[in-house]
Amino acid sequence: MSSESDFNYSQLSDSMSDSYGSESEVSENDDSGDNTSRTWCDVSIDNPPPAPPRFPFQGTPGCHFTVNNFFDPLAYFLLFFDLDIMTSIVTETNRFSMQQARASTDTWELVSMEEMFIFLTICIMEGILHKPDEKMNWSRNELFITPSFGKLMTKKRFLSIKKYLHFSNTDTFDPETHPNPKLNKIWPIIEKLHFKFSSLYTPEENITVDESLLLYKGRLSWKQYIPSKRARFGIKFYNLCESSSGYLWNFIIYTGKGTILNEKYKDMPLTTQIVLTLIDPLLGKGYCLTTDNYYTSPQLADHLVSCQTDFCGTLRVTRRDVPNEIQSKKLKKGETVAMKRGKVLIQKWQDKRTVTMLSTFHSPKMINTKTRSGIEIIKPECVLDYNQRMGGVDLLDQHLHDYPVTRKR
Repeated sequence: MSSESDFNYSQLSDSMSDSYGSESEVSENDDSGDNTSRTWCDVSIDNPPPAPPRFPFQGTPGCHFTVNNFFDPLAYFLLFFDLDIMTSIVTETNRFSMQQARASTDTWELVSMEEMFIFLTICIMEGILHKPDEKMNWSRNELFITPSFGKLMTKKRFLSIKKYLHFSNTDTFDPETHPNPKLNKIWPIIEKLHFKFSSLYTPEENITVDESLLLYKGRLSWKQYIPSKRARFGIKFYNLCESSSGYLWNFIIYTGKGTILNEKYKDMPLTTQIVLTLIDPLLGKGYCLTTDNYYTSPQLADHLVSCQTDFCGTLRVTRRDVPNEIQSKKLKKGETVAMKRGKVLIQKWQDKRTVTMLSTFHSPKMINTKTRSGIEIIKPECVLDYNQRMGGVDLLDQHLHDYPVTRKR
């Protein structure tokens, strides 16, 4: 019996192409509705076949930088907000302030690089030492006094910098040629942070795609209301994070109908476009992606397998190409049913409610486990793995919640 590392992946790819067609054939079959060349087969629950081997991981995870002092938070901050980004912020803030000063009676003293660093320091401190009103940070009332703020910068100067804080030159903005017109005022910073996040660190094998909400209650045409999120109102992000640490490796800001996605995936469903746009640089390297039922679909699984990327996630049974046997099968509590096509497995399991999973590296194996209250229960192996790997974006939100520097408006 050969080991998993000795498995012939080129042979697997050929056999999969024979069983359910190439990527182009998948697209044609989806359009025509003919899936005879990609037949779903029943899988025995009592005697399940072995799980398909995972694609060999070819990434080089870890940090791609060095710092003199591993315990110095400022050293890590400067990796992302380096002199290039800070110079851009200082330049555009001074440019915008001078434009506004000419149109009003306000007087403005040009902000320096040192002042901008102090300004950001105070913003971070406000997230740690939260008070109902920002001006209370400079209060001399014995109940609220925090001397550090006054020593760093006067209240008047801080509010003045905050008033004119700017990130791009609006004079040169042309909506016809700009790569993302709706985000033009913050686009230079977004581009630089995109590059920083992906170049300074390579994630481990298990990664997660999910959405996150940045609190915002001001006027904005693409502001979202998601009652299940803590913020409820805000700007929606699609994030790709490392499952174990919550490190944000790539992100997309939702801007309504004009959300910018990768053009080469434009013929695919929207949720598939979002996932493939985020994971595109990592395809072909043996990563394992986990998503929830908003993104998971057989079509996405087929494409990821063709790019040597494993996939696992909860599935809506109403998705296109989900077999009728899975959609219509009624189960009693504890029962499960599974079907397979090539490397893609769909397993439906009845717990307190129906749970449907899709995976490219699991068998319908059932595992004995214990609940938080100590009660023994049998769960599908893919459900246990999903629960361990899906929390990457939630972990990121937890880290951000410790330092809430955002403002409602």
